Amino acid sequence: MERYYQPEIECASREQIERWQSERLIAQVRRVWENVPYYRKKMEEKGVTPEDIQGVRDLPKLPFLSKADLRDAYPYGLMGKPLKDCVRIHSTSGTTGKRVVAFYTQHDIDLWEDCCARALTAAGATDEDVVQVSYGYGLFTGGAGLDGGSHKVGCLTVPMSSGNTDRQIMFIRDLDATILCATPSYAAYLGERMQELGLGPEDIPLKAGIFGAEAWSEEMRRGIERTLGIKAYDIYGLTELSGPGVSFECSCQNGMHINEDHFIPEIIDPDTGEVLPEGAQGELVITAVDKEAFPMIRYRTKDICSLTYEKCPCGRTHVRMTKPKGRSDDMLIIRGVNVFPSQIETVLLNHGYAANYQILVDRVNNTDTFEILVEMTPEMFTDSIGEIQQLQKTLSLGLNSMLGIRPKVTLVAPKTIARSEGKAVRVIDKRKI
Repeated sequence: MERYYQPEIECASREQIERWQSERLIAQVRRVWENVPYYRKKMEEKGVTPEDIQGVRDLPKLPFLSKADLRDAYPYGLMGKPLKDCVRIHSTSGTTGKRVVAFYTQHDIDLWEDCCARALTAAGATDEDVVQVSYGYGLFTGGAGLDGGSHKVGCLTVPMSSGNTDRQIMFIRDLDATILCATPSYAAYLGERMQELGLGPEDIPLKAGIFGAEAWSEEMRRGIERTLGIKAYDIYGLTELSGPGVSFECSCQNGMHINEDHFIPEIIDPDTGEVLPEGAQGELVITAVDKEAFPMIRYRTKDICSLTYEKCPCGRTHVRMTKPKGRSDDMLIIRGVNVFPSQIETVLLNHGYAANYQILVDRVNNTDTFEILVEMTPEMFTDSIGEIQQLQKTLSLGLNSMLGIRPKVTLVAPKTIARSEGKAVRVIDKRKI
């Protein structure tokens, strides 16, 4: 039986959802106009005033916000509330330019935790569950968001943070943890370490996991489910929009329900900015209609996905987004071909390789070089040069079929590629372009 944290909201009619969105959008635009000079200037440049926004249908009239805007306005230029009304900050894990610093009022935190509580409940959490939160804490939003959501549901919360893998496994076993929250790459590593310790799914009490903060494929999902003996759920969010909980999977796992009472989604053509119809693939744009401290209107997420409003068997009425195919800013253009890391992962997992790999891109004599380091599983490991060369050729051909470009594939010994306790580092692009 499907469970809901806030059924009157999660199962509301489409008419009610759009009423909430329109009322909150109108109020949010007015607040931003009056309190955020940076965004008011962008509206003025586009010739838009609050009076032009009469409901959700007028959303495309408003200007976009991008990560570049957030960096330009760093640190306080996009705040919608006085600093004395704010109670917390979080920050992105970005490695280029200034970090994005997001601000929260207590009201913002309460709504964010409600969103995470919806995700946990959809994964089967009740007040009788033990939730082990193995996302990083601190400036990263993952730990704090799922921790707060777990409290809202009434679960016993184990605030492990990431790292210290043997202790993670010990606590899962000793404290009878039933739900694990982590990045998918760290969940996969936990399963790998369990196998090294001679432990299988039957030796742990976990029943479900909520994994997000990085791209992961269906093949990786199945691998995690197999090694941990759980049902793995996807969750989506960005620091700019509070953190995890913007959307989440239900038991049907056919897309992630966006919490539409708080976030209005659009899909646009990433090149033209044109709003695309339902079902079309493009860049996800999100408007947060009730965030107080850090209001985001038409924020370009860079994530590539599509939306469907078809009725979901779970009973929830909020729109579903597909798992992001990749990010428009993470997409690699190699010799003129668009390459997403998620495509590479799919091919590797379909050929039986663990999801530990790195993409190396460089430019030599004005020509792009494209190499993929792939870690062999212990079962596949061989010191036969002939066998390794044949395996590399097979993988290279499979990748060429998927990508339309043939990379050099180098198989490396188990444990050669460094593990990450947070987001996995998949791409090393050394080109000066």
